[in-house]
Amino acid sequence: MRTIRWLTMWMMLWSAPASVADAQNPPVVPPGAAPGRRGGGGRGGAPNMTLGTTAWPDGGMIPLRYTQAGPELSPAIQWSGAPQGTVSFVLIFQDADTLANNSTDGILHWLLWNVPGTANGVAQGRPDAFEWEDGTRQISVSGSRYRGPGAPAAGPIHHYVMELYALDTMLDVKVNPQGPQNPNPNAQAIRGSIMQAMVGHIRGKAAYVGLFHRPQ
Repeated sequence: MRTIRWLTMWMMLWSAPASVADAQNPPVVPPGAAPGRRGGGGRGGAPNMTLGTTAWPDGGMIPLRYTQAGPELSPAIQWSGAPQGTVSFVLIFQDADTLANNSTDGILHWLLWNVPGTANGVAQGRPDAFEWEDGTRQISVSGSRYRGPGAPAAGPIHHYVMELYALDTMLDVKVNPQGPQNPNPNAQAIRGSIMQAMVGHIRGKAAYVGLFHRPQ
């Protein structure tokens, strides 16, 4: 009996330093893991997808041609890794350093929903229209079109976050179509309705970041 107790105490003392070392040296994130490019991956989370654009590097400065200081061309966007059973995608592009009126959301620069689940990207320079030929719908604070970044030159650089969601359904959200150049007073309410309809249907997510403020 005395021998068993001694062995138990010896094993506890032998394992203690390893536990302390583990606590003091948490796992290191691999150098190739760029923040914002992937989503999900945690226990019980949505599967990882990859989101990107050739217009600017992840976390890099957004060129003028895609902003209000230029021709305001919508960027080409690509993604991969959508899980099986994806029926549609939602893409949200917003200014994370601003607040839209009466909400915790940033200003909405682009919202696409009901993008077909067979798609793996969006072409550059998409037309102004509430609904595209493939059924994709779009809005922004400026109407049924892409609204480029426009942070003022006098202030700090803003973070523009693009988020992609893979859904197992199409979204049946009633939205009154607007003209491309008509300011959209209901952008926040529409985004809220879209986000609410997504609950329980998200199967994957990814994000991508760009930086911008107007030149002096």
